[in-house]
Amino acid sequence: MRKLRATTFVTLDGVMQAPGGPGEDDEGGFRHGGWSVNFFDDQVGEAMGAFMGVPFDLVLGRRTYEIFSSYWPTASEEEGAKPLNDATKYVASRGRPQLDWERSVLLEGDVAEAVARLKQEDGRELQVHGSGNLLQTLLRHGLVDEFQVLTFPVVVGEGKRLFAEGTIPAALKLVESRVSPSGVVIGRYEPAGELVTGTFGS
Repeated sequence: MRKLRATTFVTLDGVMQAPGGPGEDDEGGFRHGGWSVNFFDDQVGEAMGAFMGVPFDLVLGRRTYEIFSSYWPTASEEEGAKPLNDATKYVASRGRPQLDWERSVLLEGDVAEAVARLKQEDGRELQVHGSGNLLQTLLRHGLVDEFQVLTFPVVVGEGKRLFAEGTIPAALKLVESRVSPSGVVIGRYEPAGELVTGTFGS
């Protein structure tokens, strides 16, 4: 059985849209693309390197696939390029996008069912990078085995959120955390069952 791990950059107010630069994803009129760049230090790079330091294949939403495929195939000398280019890319899309990046496969039919089948196979672990809309679907169906969330010390007030409306309430277990010199909180979490509530009242 294959493990599925997700990694994402978020602002302190939970937005994950367009961390890498203006124009990366301006859907909804988002005006703050590139909010992560000035906080990306060596320790953030090390965290991403460790996350990608095992053999993996990718599960990506269409928008993230387009961003990645427009850059990484021609950036083969950059750190992180080889594992991304070598991975099989499973792409979730409601349409029929052109998949020119080598080793790209369109997920047919219901995405949650397709990913659940992938997890049952033998093979390399599955990783989700970004892919906000896809991630919401995977969360609703309990398909994420581990989250790596890098929380940046900035608020943007608008944009696509990691845990958007419709997220199923659940408990998480923090399995590792550290803070980078620039103030990025790097946390790894595993699902820990249903949300249990209580009261401080007597």
